[in-house]
Amino acid sequence: MIPSYANFGGKIHGGILLSLMDKAAYACASKHASTYVVTVAVDHVEFLQPVEVGQLVSLLASVNYVGKSSLIVGIKVIAESIKTGEKVHTNTSYFTMVAKDEETNQPTLVPPLLLETREDARRFLEALKRKEIRKAYQNELNNAKTSLAVEEDLPLLAGERCVLGTI
Repeated sequence: MIPSYANFGGKIHGGILLSLMDKAAYACASKHASTYVVTVAVDHVEFLQPVEVGQLVSLLASVNYVGKSSLIVGIKVIAESIKTGEKVHTNTSYFTMVAKDEETNQPTLVPPLLLETREDARRFLEALKRKEIRKAYQNELNNAKTSLAVEEDLPLLAGERCVLGTI
């Protein structure tokens, strides 16, 4: 990681890492699908440890799940000190990619995923569970938005770090 990738705090900017992760997800998914793919979602971006200028960053990517046209790619980010050899797991995220037909730009069928090990099967099952939880979360969030009654719910702001203006 070079100095121009650093943020104002002197650590590598999260956007740089996300860009690298997106590129790794693209390479992994397009290789499996043998066609162009696009990113449609990124699940759970949480930076566990900062990445320092001068560290070597490795991105480990694997297709964990395939649907009809979608693929979920797990990306694990490891930062390594070149001087000491110490390795730190900085984050893991999951990118949902969709394969596109290059002529019609419509979603296209992807090959099935060969699960060769128990770890492969675990990752596939975990991706299914993550999809289920994400859908339930999205439904709950949408319900909360539509059922929100600002006038009735204003008392919930008491004790929060906000100042009410003329509402």
